Amino acid sequence: MFSEGFALERIRKIADYQFGKGVGEKLFPKEVEIVRSKRTGKIKYIYFNGTLLATLNPSTGLFTLTIEGAKRVLAAMQPKRLWVQISDEAVPFVERGSDVFVKHIINLDEEIRPGEEVIVIDGKGEVIAVGRAILSGIEMKVFKRGVAVKVRRGRSED
Repeated sequence: MFSEGFALERIRKIADYQFGKGVGEKLFPKEVEIVRSKRTGKIKYIYFNGTLLATLNPSTGLFTLTIEGAKRVLAAMQPKRLWVQISDEAVPFVERGSDVFVKHIINLDEEIRPGEEVIVIDGKGEVIAVGRAILSGIEMKVFKRGVAVKVRRGRSED
């Protein structure tokens, strides 16, 4: 089995790949708790001060974020990436777990690719949900209807 130092370095490298250089160290400080699968021994969950930050998806090898993890990622990202800003009238629905529809998007990162982890923010820039992009950033801008982001967790669900 690999050392915890090696595991920390590994999850940081995955985060840097997924979210941008330097994000891994800010997202996962050295005090994080890494929980492995009992069956396979692979990294599964990453906690910081008892709060789940992210889950390592075994099928993609990438992270799915919690609201707390998304806040840390957004604070660490320079420049900001993988975000979608929605209208104030959509916020109450999305923070309860409803998907983000194209018509409610005010602004976004045009570089988003379908399937990527996306952070949904409100008009003040606060994280209200996390999910998976269904459309590319350009499609989200051009399309008039349809689901843009499949929300996995809204902030009022925590």
